[in-house]
Amino acid sequence: MTSTKATPTRRLAELGLLVPALAIGISGYVLTNLNRTGTLPTRWWLVPGLCIVVVLAVHLVVRWRTPYADPIILPVVVALCGLGLAMLNRLDMAIGGGGVARIQLVWMAVGVAIFLAVIIFLRDYRVLQRYPYLLFIVGMVLLLLPLLPVIGTNINGSRIWIRVVGYSFQPAEIAKIVLTLAFASYLADRSEVLASAGKKLGALTLPRLRDVVPVFIMWAAGVVVLVFQNDLGTALLFFGLFVVMMYVATDRISWVIGGLAAFAGAAFVIYRFAGHVQVRVDSWLHPFSDLNQNYQIIQGQFGMAWGGLFGRGWGLGSPSLIPLAGTDFISAALGEEIGLAGLVGIIVLYALIVARGLKTALLVRDSYGKLLTAGFSFVFVLQVTAIIGGVTRLLPLTGLTTPFLSRGGSSLVANWAIAALLMVVSHQARRPVVEFEPFVDLDFEQTTVIDLSSLDEGVVGPRVSTPPDGAAAPDDVTQPLPKAGVA
Repeated sequence: MTSTKATPTRRLAELGLLVPALAIGISGYVLTNLNRTGTLPTRWWLVPGLCIVVVLAVHLVVRWRTPYADPIILPVVVALCGLGLAMLNRLDMAIGGGGVARIQLVWMAVGVAIFLAVIIFLRDYRVLQRYPYLLFIVGMVLLLLPLLPVIGTNINGSRIWIRVVGYSFQPAEIAKIVLTLAFASYLADRSEVLASAGKKLGALTLPRLRDVVPVFIMWAAGVVVLVFQNDLGTALLFFGLFVVMMYVATDRISWVIGGLAAFAGAAFVIYRFAGHVQVRVDSWLHPFSDLNQNYQIIQGQFGMAWGGLFGRGWGLGSPSLIPLAGTDFISAALGEEIGLAGLVGIIVLYALIVARGLKTALLVRDSYGKLLTAGFSFVFVLQVTAIIGGVTRLLPLTGLTTPFLSRGGSSLVANWAIAALLMVVSHQARRPVVEFEPFVDLDFEQTTVIDLSSLDEGVVGPRVSTPPDGAAAPDDVTQPLPKAGVA
């Protein structure tokens, strides 16, 4: 006999949240056209209708394959993608075409296809735990691939792209998924050793040399990316991700302190000798000292200031004056048209993804699932903090994309894949647990010892004499058997 606790699937809640999530993007698209031209475009319903059909199909697949998945993640992703598409369409209208929004829509279709493939075919995420070292090697190759002389490409001062058959691709976006899987697998197998093994130095436990080697490899990779790829954001993302996952696995703050100290020391040395890092820091601290060098940051600051608290309105600002408004500075473009309140709302949407991911990490029962969901949640934390912090001048500007908002196929596809993995793990964490009725394990039952020498020879049937002190009374199981030939 088995029994299960009734656990709601929350799919109706997800369906209800998808309605305002779709409305956010569609309203931005419609209002932009009304405010700029006074009319709606021909067949304006086509793209919104297609998006509604696709989102409904995704919801049905989730309901079919992962009915207990988190109900918040998919609506938040849909809302962010809608905002990004609406802003890219608005930028296209400002420059008289360009087709960037159409290309982004195609990449979104690819991302949705990856999402559905993961949901349908990945029944148990723990199969990804089998190959930590292979995944680590693949992730490092992807991370350093842009350094190759043939396919590596320098775009906007950063060598983080590869060009194959005329198409540009950012392999670090795929590397963040592969390395998160590798980190989670490695740390799940060694968390207890990393937390307890090592020499004592006062209140601190120093890790063993063999345990420091992976940290050193990631530190060295971060230095290589910072120096040769000219990308502070990617270096910060990967090294920060590994250090945070080390802390989650071991619950030792010493890993965080040591990791931050090592990265800060390397960054300071590189700052003294690398000119491009000095430019980034100077643009952060003194943006108005050099108009030509810091024109992008200055325009972004003016745009958000002009937007004010509630923004100029969809289609009524001038975000096209900001260089790279569709990629690095899309948050500044949105801040200009939907205001500081809208930008804070976007940050809250990201915070919801992180919160639901961390809740899944608390609910899931195996250490690999906990590390995996916590790692992907911190990917969003580090990426959003780095790019929005750079745009708002809280941090030096980095080359990271804004998840689900920025133009770029590799980033969009990778983030849809991460969302799918979070959905699969949350389904495993929230689904009902089968409970078995208690049973008696005979291996742990006490056995009554019978002293055969005390039995009278030739006695048939149970003894009638009083058993000695401490001895068990005979019964129909322990009574002596008759001798052969005795009638």
